[in-house]
Amino acid sequence: MIGPHMNAPTKTNRQKASQKPAGHAVRATSAGVGVASILASLASFAVATPAAAQEIQLTGPLAGAPAVRHERLYRDGRFEIAPTVSFTLLDEYQRAILFGLRAQYNITDWLGVGVWGAYGAVQITTNQTDLINSTAPRESQTAVNLPATGNMAAAQMQWVAVPQLQLTPFRGKLAVFQKIFINADAYIHGGLGFVGLKERGDCGATGQSSCTAASSFDLTSRIALSPTFGLGFNFYIGDFMSLGVEYRALPFSWNQGGFDTAGGNPNGNFPDNKITSADENFKFNQMLTVSLGFSFSMSPTISE
Repeated sequence: MIGPHMNAPTKTNRQKASQKPAGHAVRATSAGVGVASILASLASFAVATPAAAQEIQLTGPLAGAPAVRHERLYRDGRFEIAPTVSFTLLDEYQRAILFGLRAQYNITDWLGVGVWGAYGAVQITTNQTDLINSTAPRESQTAVNLPATGNMAAAQMQWVAVPQLQLTPFRGKLAVFQKIFINADAYIHGGLGFVGLKERGDCGATGQSSCTAASSFDLTSRIALSPTFGLGFNFYIGDFMSLGVEYRALPFSWNQGGFDTAGGNPNGNFPDNKITSADENFKFNQMLTVSLGFSFSMSPTISE
């Protein structure tokens, strides 16, 4: 029935009407707080100043003290002599064992200057050389590279002399099973190498013997110049004694097999029935050295 009270709000409708504006207010307030937070963050980034490191001042007995006290300086101001034994590595035709001596004066604990020399007293052919000597055919096509009788002309490293500098950036102690402690250091070295070689001489050119003659396979001496460098480790087994292991590289060109491999056309990359410097190949010669060092004076310097 339609009457004057038909559109009057009920109690339930009044509650819904009173709650609706409150919900909108809450959402509006939350949105406002979020926007304010973002603006505050951007403002803090805009006005941020770089942080300054705080200097720590040490006082008391540690003020001005060195990082290490009473350190044993095994090199500083000492002269060292070390007998050495060196073994050539990765040889194609001929191995050498060189016996030598290193003499060095250590200007500081990290810088030394000296000379190393060694003589190749033992020469050993490789398995490849033995196979060539025993199984390679001896005929006209191989006559330039192999003698009719006898062995191939494998080159030999006869002696080495090297003035060098030695830098020692690392030193400390090694622990063996946490029971035995050994003073040790690691160093790098570099210098100029004078290498005495015996290799097949030149032949086949005008005024020279034929490369098929037996005398052309005789070894002749020459000196090669080479940069030399490497690294090593010293283990101090006493106040004046040390055991060393060292790696050395000696890159230079030589004719290790005594073969005719180049000099002919085209571009000098084919055999020309002659033995010349064109037949020399660049090799990264390497060796491993073991040494026993003796230092003078007899006792190392002790730091503060």
